[in-house]
Amino acid sequence: MLDPRQLYSLDPDLAASLGGSRPALLHLLDGYIDAGSVTHQAAAYLLSVCEHEVLAEFDHDQLHDYRSRRPQLVFDTNSWVSLTDYSLVLHRLLDATGKPFLLFTGPEPDTQWNRTCAAVLGLAEQLQVSRLITVSGVPMAVPHSRPTLVTAHATDPAVVSGNPMWIDRVQLPGSFSHVLEYRAGQAGLLAQGFVAHVPHYLAQATFPQAVRAVLERVAATAELTIDFQPLAEQAAANLATIAAETSDDAEFPAVVAALEEQYDRLAANGAASLPTAEEIGAAVEQFLAEQDPPPDFRR
Repeated sequence: MLDPRQLYSLDPDLAASLGGSRPALLHLLDGYIDAGSVTHQAAAYLLSVCEHEVLAEFDHDQLHDYRSRRPQLVFDTNSWVSLTDYSLVLHRLLDATGKPFLLFTGPEPDTQWNRTCAAVLGLAEQLQVSRLITVSGVPMAVPHSRPTLVTAHATDPAVVSGNPMWIDRVQLPGSFSHVLEYRAGQAGLLAQGFVAHVPHYLAQATFPQAVRAVLERVAATAELTIDFQPLAEQAAANLATIAAETSDDAEFPAVVAALEEQYDRLAANGAASLPTAEEIGAAVEQFLAEQDPPPDFRR
Protein backbone atom coordinates (compact mmCIF):
# COMPACT_ATOMS: atom_id res chain seq x y z
CA MET A 1 0.00 0.00 0.00
CA LEU A 2 1.23 3.51 -0.84
CA ASP A 3 1.79 5.82 2.14
CA PRO A 4 -1.72 6.85 3.32
CA ARG A 5 -0.32 10.14 4.64
CA GLN A 6 0.23 11.24 1.04
CA LEU A 7 -3.55 11.37 0.54
CA TYR A 8 -4.12 14.52 2.59
CA SER A 9 -2.66 17.81 3.74
CA LEU A 10 -3.04 18.69 7.43
CA ASP A 11 -3.11 22.10 9.12
CA PRO A 12 -0.45 21.55 11.83
CA ASP A 13 -1.42 24.55 13.97
CA LEU A 14 -5.11 23.59 14.04
CA ALA A 15 -4.14 19.99 14.80
CA ALA A 16 -1.96 21.16 17.69
CA SER A 17 -4.88 23.13 19.14
CA LEU A 18 -6.74 19.85 19.68
CA GLY A 19 -4.12 18.56 22.10
CA GLY A 20 -5.70 16.68 24.99
CA SER A 21 -9.31 17.26 23.90
CA ARG A 22 -9.85 13.72 22.52
CA PRO A 23 -12.49 14.83 19.98
CA ALA A 24 -15.11 12.58 18.44
CA LEU A 25 -14.79 12.13 14.67
CA LEU A 26 -18.00 12.05 12.65
CA HIS A 27 -17.75 10.60 9.13
CA LEU A 28 -20.78 11.60 7.07
CA LEU A 29 -20.05 10.84 3.43
CA ASP A 30 -22.40 11.04 0.45
CA GLY A 31 -22.84 8.23 -2.02
CA TYR A 32 -24.54 5.29 -0.32
CA ILE A 33 -28.06 4.66 0.98
CA ASP A 34 -29.31 8.02 2.23
CA ALA A 35 -33.05 7.66 2.71
CA GLY A 36 -34.49 10.98 3.82
CA SER A 37 -31.13 12.57 2.93
CA VAL A 38 -30.16 11.86 6.56
CA THR A 39 -26.39 11.64 6.10
CA HIS A 40 -26.09 14.63 3.79
CA GLN A 41 -28.45 16.84 5.78
CA ALA A 42 -26.81 15.94 9.10
CA ALA A 43 -23.42 17.10 7.80
CA ALA A 44 -24.90 20.26 6.30
CA TYR A 45 -26.75 21.08 9.51
CA LEU A 46 -23.69 20.71 11.73
CA LEU A 47 -21.68 22.96 9.42
CA SER A 48 -24.50 25.53 9.49
CA VAL A 49 -24.78 25.78 13.29
CA CYS A 50 -21.19 25.15 14.42
CA GLU A 51 -18.10 27.25 13.95
CA HIS A 52 -15.76 25.27 11.70
CA GLU A 53 -12.37 25.28 10.01
CA VAL A 54 -10.68 22.93 7.56
CA LEU A 55 -8.29 20.66 9.45
CA ALA A 56 -7.28 18.33 6.60
CA GLU A 57 -8.11 18.20 2.91
CA PHE A 58 -7.82 14.96 0.97
CA ASP A 59 -6.46 14.75 -2.57
CA HIS A 60 -9.80 13.81 -4.03
CA ASP A 61 -8.39 13.67 -7.55
CA GLN A 62 -6.83 10.33 -6.56
CA LEU A 63 -10.09 8.96 -5.18
CA HIS A 64 -12.83 10.19 -7.48
CA ASP A 65 -14.29 8.69 -10.69
CA TYR A 66 -15.30 11.83 -12.54
CA ARG A 67 -17.14 9.93 -15.27
CA SER A 68 -19.34 8.33 -12.62
CA ARG A 69 -20.03 11.55 -10.68
CA ARG A 70 -19.42 14.51 -12.93
CA PRO A 71 -18.88 18.04 -11.58
CA GLN A 72 -21.61 20.56 -12.38
CA LEU A 73 -20.81 23.48 -14.70
CA VAL A 74 -22.97 26.43 -15.69
CA PHE A 75 -22.92 27.69 -19.28
CA ASP A 76 -24.20 31.22 -19.75
CA THR A 77 -24.73 32.57 -23.27
CA ASN A 78 -21.28 31.88 -24.68
CA SER A 79 -19.00 30.74 -21.85
CA TRP A 80 -18.63 28.47 -18.84
CA VAL A 81 -19.16 30.71 -15.81
CA SER A 82 -18.93 28.39 -12.79
CA LEU A 83 -17.82 24.94 -11.68
CA THR A 84 -19.08 23.02 -8.65
CA ASP A 85 -16.39 20.47 -7.94
CA TYR A 86 -16.02 17.83 -5.24
CA SER A 87 -13.96 17.93 -2.07
CA LEU A 88 -13.28 15.45 0.72
CA VAL A 89 -12.53 17.42 3.87
CA LEU A 90 -11.94 16.89 7.58
CA HIS A 91 -13.29 19.88 9.53
CA ARG A 92 -12.67 20.96 13.12
CA LEU A 93 -16.01 22.07 14.57
CA LEU A 94 -16.86 23.69 17.90
CA ASP A 95 -20.12 22.93 19.69
CA ALA A 96 -22.17 25.57 21.52
CA THR A 97 -19.80 25.43 24.52
CA GLY A 98 -16.62 25.57 22.44
CA LYS A 99 -15.90 21.85 22.69
CA PRO A 100 -14.10 20.61 19.54
CA PHE A 101 -15.13 17.67 17.40
CA LEU A 102 -14.27 16.55 13.88
CA LEU A 103 -16.42 16.10 10.77
CA PHE A 104 -15.24 14.17 7.71
CA THR A 105 -17.53 15.01 4.80
CA GLY A 106 -17.79 14.85 1.01
CA PRO A 107 -18.45 12.05 -1.51
CA GLU A 108 -17.25 8.61 -0.45
CA PRO A 109 -14.12 7.58 -2.38
CA ASP A 110 -14.61 5.62 -5.59
CA THR A 111 -11.18 3.98 -5.26
CA GLN A 112 -8.45 3.19 -2.69
CA TRP A 113 -10.83 2.43 0.18
CA ASN A 114 -8.25 0.54 2.25
CA ARG A 115 -5.67 3.29 1.83
CA THR A 116 -8.21 6.00 2.68
CA CYS A 117 -9.32 4.04 5.76
CA ALA A 118 -5.68 3.81 6.82
CA ALA A 119 -5.33 7.58 6.31
CA VAL A 120 -8.41 8.38 8.41
CA LEU A 121 -7.45 5.96 11.17
CA GLY A 122 -3.91 7.35 11.16
CA LEU A 123 -5.33 10.83 11.65
CA ALA A 124 -7.61 9.50 14.39
CA GLU A 125 -4.59 8.11 16.22
CA GLN A 126 -2.52 11.26 15.71
CA LEU A 127 -5.35 13.54 16.90
CA GLN A 128 -6.25 11.20 19.81
CA VAL A 129 -9.83 10.75 18.61
CA SER A 130 -12.07 9.27 21.30
CA ARG A 131 -14.52 7.56 18.92
CA LEU A 132 -15.72 7.49 15.32
CA ILE A 133 -19.42 8.05 14.62
CA THR A 134 -21.60 7.92 11.52
CA VAL A 135 -25.31 8.29 10.76
CA SER A 136 -27.56 7.16 7.93
CA GLY A 137 -31.17 6.61 6.96
CA VAL A 138 -32.82 3.46 5.59
CA PRO A 139 -36.31 3.12 4.09
CA MET A 140 -38.67 1.22 6.38
CA ALA A 141 -42.41 0.59 6.69
CA VAL A 142 -42.91 3.22 9.41
CA PRO A 143 -45.23 6.26 9.56
CA HIS A 144 -44.01 9.86 9.44
CA SER A 145 -46.51 10.70 12.19
CA ARG A 146 -44.63 8.80 14.92
CA PRO A 147 -41.20 9.43 16.49
CA THR A 148 -38.33 8.24 14.31
CA LEU A 149 -36.91 4.89 15.36
CA VAL A 150 -33.11 4.67 15.47
CA THR A 151 -30.97 1.54 15.35
CA ALA A 152 -27.48 1.79 16.82
CA HIS A 153 -24.42 -0.28 15.94
CA ALA A 154 -20.85 -0.27 17.24
CA THR A 155 -17.54 -2.08 17.26
CA ASP A 156 -18.20 -2.68 20.97
CA PRO A 157 -21.69 -4.21 21.40
CA ALA A 158 -21.65 -3.20 25.07
CA VAL A 159 -22.29 0.45 24.12
CA VAL A 160 -25.41 -0.41 22.07
CA SER A 161 -28.76 -0.40 23.83
CA GLY A 162 -32.40 0.41 23.16
CA ASN A 163 -32.52 -0.86 19.60
CA PRO A 164 -35.95 -1.61 18.11
CA MET A 165 -36.12 -5.37 17.59
CA TRP A 166 -36.31 -5.43 13.81
CA ILE A 167 -33.29 -7.33 12.58
CA ASP A 168 -31.00 -10.20 13.52
CA ARG A 169 -28.50 -10.88 10.73
CA VAL A 170 -28.43 -9.61 7.15
CA GLN A 171 -25.88 -9.23 4.34
CA LEU A 172 -25.88 -5.91 2.45
CA PRO A 173 -23.66 -4.01 0.01
CA GLY A 174 -21.25 -1.96 2.10
CA SER A 175 -20.33 1.72 2.15
CA PHE A 176 -16.99 3.36 2.85
CA SER A 177 -18.24 4.35 6.32
CA HIS A 178 -19.15 0.73 7.04
CA VAL A 179 -15.65 -0.37 6.05
CA LEU A 180 -14.10 2.42 8.12
CA GLU A 181 -16.09 1.33 11.18
CA TYR A 182 -15.03 -2.29 10.65
CA ARG A 183 -11.35 -1.33 10.23
CA ALA A 184 -11.56 0.88 13.31
CA GLY A 185 -12.77 -2.10 15.31
CA GLN A 186 -9.88 -4.19 14.04
CA ALA A 187 -7.53 -1.42 15.19
CA GLY A 188 -9.05 -1.36 18.67
CA LEU A 189 -10.84 1.98 18.23
CA LEU A 190 -14.44 2.57 19.30
CA ALA A 191 -16.64 3.28 16.29
CA GLN A 192 -20.41 3.46 16.21
CA GLY A 193 -23.33 4.60 14.11
CA PHE A 194 -27.01 5.49 14.24
CA VAL A 195 -29.48 4.51 11.53
CA ALA A 196 -32.80 6.36 11.24
CA HIS A 197 -35.84 4.42 10.04
CA VAL A 198 -37.28 6.69 7.33
CA PRO A 199 -40.83 6.16 6.01
CA HIS A 200 -40.38 4.34 2.73
CA TYR A 201 -42.74 6.72 0.94
CA LEU A 202 -40.48 9.66 1.92
CA ALA A 203 -37.15 7.97 1.17
CA GLN A 204 -36.43 10.22 -1.83
CA ALA A 205 -37.28 13.45 0.05
CA THR A 206 -35.51 15.20 2.90
CA PHE A 207 -36.86 14.19 6.32
CA PRO A 208 -35.57 16.57 9.02
CA GLN A 209 -37.34 14.60 11.76
CA ALA A 210 -34.96 11.69 11.13
CA VAL A 211 -31.94 13.99 10.91
CA ARG A 212 -32.75 15.39 14.33
CA ALA A 213 -33.28 11.89 15.78
CA VAL A 214 -29.82 10.66 14.81
CA LEU A 215 -28.02 13.91 15.66
CA GLU A 216 -29.55 13.90 19.12
CA ARG A 217 -28.08 10.43 19.62
CA VAL A 218 -24.71 11.67 18.33
CA ALA A 219 -24.76 14.66 20.67
CA ALA A 220 -25.60 12.48 23.67
CA THR A 221 -22.94 9.91 22.80
CA ALA A 222 -20.15 12.42 22.13
CA GLU A 223 -21.29 14.76 24.93
CA LEU A 224 -21.78 17.67 22.53
CA THR A 225 -24.05 20.68 22.97
CA ILE A 226 -25.82 21.35 19.68
CA ASP A 227 -28.62 23.85 19.01
CA PHE A 228 -31.46 21.79 17.55
CA GLN A 229 -34.07 24.55 17.44
CA PRO A 230 -33.59 25.34 13.72
CA LEU A 231 -33.82 21.64 12.91
CA ALA A 232 -36.95 21.29 15.05
CA GLU A 233 -38.53 24.14 13.08
CA GLN A 234 -37.56 22.46 9.80
CA ALA A 235 -39.13 19.20 10.98
CA ALA A 236 -42.38 20.93 11.98
CA ALA A 237 -42.55 22.74 8.64
CA ASN A 238 -41.88 19.49 6.78
CA LEU A 239 -44.69 17.67 8.58
CA ALA A 240 -47.05 20.54 7.72
CA THR A 241 -45.99 20.31 4.08
CA ILE A 242 -46.64 16.57 4.02
CA ALA A 243 -50.11 17.14 5.46
CA ALA A 244 -50.89 19.82 2.88
CA GLU A 245 -49.61 17.82 -0.08
CA THR A 246 -51.52 14.65 0.88
CA SER A 247 -54.77 16.30 1.96
CA ASP A 248 -56.49 15.38 -1.33
CA ASP A 249 -55.15 11.82 -1.45
CA ALA A 250 -57.99 9.54 -0.46
CA GLU A 251 -55.75 6.49 0.03
CA PHE A 252 -52.89 8.05 1.99
CA PRO A 253 -54.65 8.30 5.41
CA ALA A 254 -55.45 4.58 5.35
CA VAL A 255 -51.84 3.72 4.51
CA VAL A 256 -50.53 5.88 7.34
CA ALA A 257 -53.12 4.49 9.77
CA ALA A 258 -52.03 0.93 9.00
CA LEU A 259 -48.38 1.86 9.55
CA GLU A 260 -49.28 3.62 12.81
CA GLU A 261 -51.08 0.51 14.05
CA GLN A 262 -48.06 -1.65 13.24
CA TYR A 263 -45.68 0.87 14.84
CA ASP A 264 -47.77 1.10 18.03
CA ARG A 265 -48.06 -2.69 18.27
CA LEU A 266 -44.27 -3.00 17.93
CA ALA A 267 -43.74 -0.33 20.59
CA ALA A 268 -46.11 -2.09 22.95
CA ASN A 269 -44.99 -5.69 22.43
CA GLY A 270 -41.34 -5.34 21.44
CA ALA A 271 -41.82 -7.35 18.25
CA ALA A 272 -44.76 -7.74 15.92
CA SER A 273 -45.09 -8.13 12.19
CA LEU A 274 -41.35 -7.71 11.79
CA PRO A 275 -39.78 -8.13 8.34
CA THR A 276 -37.36 -10.97 7.80
CA ALA A 277 -33.69 -10.36 7.06
CA GLU A 278 -34.33 -11.39 3.45
CA GLU A 279 -37.17 -8.87 3.14
CA ILE A 280 -35.01 -6.10 4.59
CA GLY A 281 -32.12 -6.93 2.27
CA ALA A 282 -34.44 -6.99 -0.74
CA ALA A 283 -36.00 -3.67 0.22
CA VAL A 284 -32.61 -1.98 0.57
CA GLU A 285 -31.32 -3.41 -2.71
CA GLN A 286 -34.51 -2.27 -4.47
CA PHE A 287 -34.06 1.21 -2.99
CA LEU A 288 -30.47 1.34 -4.24
CA ALA A 289 -31.55 0.26 -7.72
CA GLU A 290 -34.45 2.70 -7.99
CA GLN A 291 -33.16 5.84 -6.35
CA ASP A 292 -32.13 8.76 -8.53
CA PRO A 293 -28.65 10.19 -7.88
CA PRO A 294 -28.75 13.39 -5.83
CA PRO A 295 -28.41 16.56 -7.97
CA ASP A 296 -24.72 16.97 -7.11
CA PHE A 297 -23.96 13.51 -8.50
CA ARG A 298 -25.89 13.48 -11.79
CA ARG A 299 -23.92 12.47 -14.83
